[in-house]
Amino acid sequence: MTDAVIVSTARTGLAKSWKGAFNMTHGAALGAHVVKHAVERAKIEGAEIDDVVFGCALPEGATGNNIARQIGILAGLPVTVAGLTVSRFCSSGLQAIATAANSVIAGEGDIYVAGGVESISCVQGELNQK
Repeated sequence: MTDAVIVSTARTGLAKSWKGAFNMTHGAALGAHVVKHAVERAKIEGAEIDDVVFGCALPEGATGNNIARQIGILAGLPVTVAGLTVSRFCSSGLQAIATAANSVIAGEGDIYVAGGVESISCVQGELNQK
C-alpha cells in the first residue's frame, strides 16, 4: 500500500469577520496565497500536481464556482491541474485533505494540494438576506 504524507504546509492568519485585515478578501485570493507558498516550500513544479482539492463550508456567491479551481489558477498552477471543491460545512477542509490522501493511497495520483478556505465576510451578507 502506498503511504500518503504531508510534505509542506502554509496558512493565512485569522481575522475577525467584517472587521479584520482580510475583510472582503476573496477566498480564492487567500487560498492561492497559501497554495503558492506550500508548493514553493515543497520544491515541486506546478505541473506535477494531480489535483487541487479544497473544502469550503459555503461554496456559494463569492466563494462559489469551484473555488478549488480558482485557487489553483490564481496560485499560478498550469491550467492542466484540475480543481475539486468539497462542501461539508464545518469539516470541509479536513474532508478535502482526507480525499486527497485517499486518492494517493488508491494510486489515483501522486501529488495533491489540499486544504480549506472560507471568507465569511464575503458570504455572510447572503445568509442574512432572508
